[in-house]
Amino acid sequence: MAAPLSRRDLDFMLYEWLDATALIERERYSEHSRETFDSILDLSEDIAVKRFAPHNKKADQNEPTMGADGKVEMIDEVGAALDEFSKAGFIAAQFDEEVGGMQLPTVVTRAAMAWFQSANASTSSYPFLTMANANLLVEYGTDEQIDTWVRPMLEGRFFGTMCLSEPQAGSSLADITTKAVPVDDGSYRITGTKMWISGGDHELSENIVHLVLAKAPDGGPGVKGISLFVVPKFLADGTRNDVVLVGLNHKMGNRGTTNTLLNFGEGKYQPAPETGAVGYLVGDVHRGLSYMFRMMNEARIGVGFLATSLGYAGYQQSLEYAKTRTQGRVPTSKDPASAPVPIIEHADVKRMLLAQKSYVEGALALGLYCSKLVDEQQTAPSPEEAARIEFLLDVLTPIAKSWPSQWCLEANSLAIQVLGGYGYTKEFDVEQLYRDNRLNPIHEGTHGIQGLDLLGRKVVMKGGAGLQLLVDAISTTIDRAASVDADKADALRAAVDRLVEVTGQLWSAGDPAVSLANSSIYLEAAGHVVIAWMWLEQLIAADGGQGDFYDGKRAAAQYFYRYELPRTGPQFDLLADLDRTTLDADPNWF
Repeated sequence: MAAPLSRRDLDFMLYEWLDATALIERERYSEHSRETFDSILDLSEDIAVKRFAPHNKKADQNEPTMGADGKVEMIDEVGAALDEFSKAGFIAAQFDEEVGGMQLPTVVTRAAMAWFQSANASTSSYPFLTMANANLLVEYGTDEQIDTWVRPMLEGRFFGTMCLSEPQAGSSLADITTKAVPVDDGSYRITGTKMWISGGDHELSENIVHLVLAKAPDGGPGVKGISLFVVPKFLADGTRNDVVLVGLNHKMGNRGTTNTLLNFGEGKYQPAPETGAVGYLVGDVHRGLSYMFRMMNEARIGVGFLATSLGYAGYQQSLEYAKTRTQGRVPTSKDPASAPVPIIEHADVKRMLLAQKSYVEGALALGLYCSKLVDEQQTAPSPEEAARIEFLLDVLTPIAKSWPSQWCLEANSLAIQVLGGYGYTKEFDVEQLYRDNRLNPIHEGTHGIQGLDLLGRKVVMKGGAGLQLLVDAISTTIDRAASVDADKADALRAAVDRLVEVTGQLWSAGDPAVSLANSSIYLEAAGHVVIAWMWLEQLIAADGGQGDFYDGKRAAAQYFYRYELPRTGPQFDLLADLDRTTLDADPNWF
């Protein structure tokens, strides 16, 4: 079976393009080396292939169930794989040494995590959420909260979740009804229901640390009244908290991850004299949503990586199949007695493989680029430079989440098509990879929410400084690429100019409803421009490289610029017209 990722491609992106080893010149990463990075990648590939990939299909076919005792039951291989993951130190890898971490660069740990995500999306989701949870608490929690909850998570003894959505509210967090009431000892009592909580209950760890959004008194309506709380399944002294699993949601994909409906404070357990689950305030009251966005933004880039990894795994499998499956003859062969050729010889199969390659390698480049921005922001030489890098990362985040979720899903669809009739049978993995990936356009804010975020906030922040920062970064690449591939540099410059022009035209409407009516189309067009940028960056890095690997990079870039970037033309035309088709559609017409 094909490896779920290409180590050669990872090495190219990390070392030949992004120059990740230059990070060891910065004090934070000075204890590391190229050898450290390679050993982490070697180990992650080894554990992913040997311990995560073998039970991927089994976990899909034997999803977790809720037993009569209310406990979650699942196949044993999940826990065994996670034990190996934790023992190897992957949960703690990017954290500071003072909390038990290895202080590895984010770009390296994200690359390592992609091995696990591509091998088994479901099992990798448990540590993925735990790391995001721990990152938030390290940033905003007290020393006591870090000692009590973070350190055990980094050791793999506790796992973590994020509890935002509610059955009646979905993504509209202003409408949550979970309440938090303060008590005399400084803690709170939490009551309410949370829905779609991944990893919300299981027996894989000693404890589960829930980060819960709830409304504390005197916060006012809407999101400004939201606070954030640590609500563990078990209190520090081992007492069972009043967090109750009501049921499991059964999804079309990513079925090995428990997805739960949880009740907080329903009264099944009585951990304290007062009614409700015991919760501990994180940071200041009524600032919970701003804190949670720390975890959400990390998770959004992580979801982009998950989508990329699943798309990449499908590409690898369909590529291997196309090279070995013989069927038909090329158009120039008229002899029916001649031997069938491998289907990779057919132009349309090569089209589908080039499309997949352009999507997954472009998305991987964007994810790793954003990850390196995190490292550069953390180690910037001045506060001003750190703020600039963080600003660029903010602008890129909705694209880094949504573009891979849309187009790497399309890569999975093309992988099924390459396999033909076998592609949609359960005997092959590509149908499961598609189902697993279909969640990601919804996960961590839907495609539509990311479009509103990009057009409604990010590009217009500080009088349009967000868009200008992105344009400046792309323009620098265009200038460098002029001597490598002038045609592609010119094509990207034209697309960037159109993006700037159309953004101004959209906001000239004077009516936010009109400006934002087609924000999803704006997100898609801007995303294609950004991925074209990523491909131009890779072309510069590949310049002068000889052999099949570099020729493949050039072919994929050529495909993207000839087949994909031109898609933005009609999209920009639609946006510039301030089209009202969707806005004016009467609900009674449907």
